[in-house]
Amino acid sequence: MSARVTDAAVADLVDARVRDPDRIARLARGRRRPEGLTGQTGRLLLVAADHPARGALRAGDEPLAMGDRARLLDRIVRALDRPGVDGFLGTADLVDDLLLLGALEGKVVLGSMNRGGLAGTSFEIDDRFTGYEAAAIDRAGLQGGKMLLRIDPTDPATVRTMEACARAVDDLAAHGLAAMVEPFISHRDDRGRVRNDLTTEAVVRAASVAAGLGGTSARTWLKLPVVDDMESVLAATTLPVVLLGGEVSADQGAQFAAWSKALTSPQVRGMVVGRSLLYPPDGDVEAAVDATVEMIAR
Repeated sequence: MSARVTDAAVADLVDARVRDPDRIARLARGRRRPEGLTGQTGRLLLVAADHPARGALRAGDEPLAMGDRARLLDRIVRALDRPGVDGFLGTADLVDDLLLLGALEGKVVLGSMNRGGLAGTSFEIDDRFTGYEAAAIDRAGLQGGKMLLRIDPTDPATVRTMEACARAVDDLAAHGLAAMVEPFISHRDDRGRVRNDLTTEAVVRAASVAAGLGGTSARTWLKLPVVDDMESVLAATTLPVVLLGGEVSADQGAQFAAWSKALTSPQVRGMVVGRSLLYPPDGDVEAAVDATVEMIAR
């Protein structure tokens, strides 16, 4: 695996898709897969990049940062190449690119499932499953699926997303695959934009709802944001929890300190981090990844 994605490599990706599209399925079948979800450090560290499929391309001050596919792939491959990084979470287009680049050998890979709630739309809460389904995740040899559940008490579309997530939890479990649920209590602000409520009470409520989805929780993990009172959040569930990296922070030191504090809980089984690692304020992907690995390994 090359640690950089050049323009020539991107041209090769396009050529492979045109000349031999079945190569992606062959690579998926032949991929060396991990034995479990414990990770190299005993905790799981996944790089996430499922944002573009929902039309969310901003990172930091750059509104279209994730819209440059060559640049995004380069940063993902560099992150995956660092010791202690266990895998990737993304949509099929990116998973397919990374398979062609040879970047997913031995990695935990989770497929992003519901991307229908496009950022900034009137139907954002009606987050339909327009990405992976459980059967496709199984065929591709991935280790599980991730779903976003935003609960807006004022939007009736919430219950459709809840129902779809519950079915996905059951479908994944029937295939012996992990279900990673990322829940929020959400609302629209005075400009109509969806905003997530990150108060302790809201995160506890969201985690409690997500844990009860489907007919079994045996393979369900929760992906939760880091808030001030994580002790109360973690007391709300017996499911394994991974921390959500969240938006790019101008104060990376404070962000890392909050992550480090939350990671002291044995219930926290890892982190899923996207833009904070791929687009750090200083641009040093490798340093951001290495600092996160060091925190997780403590």
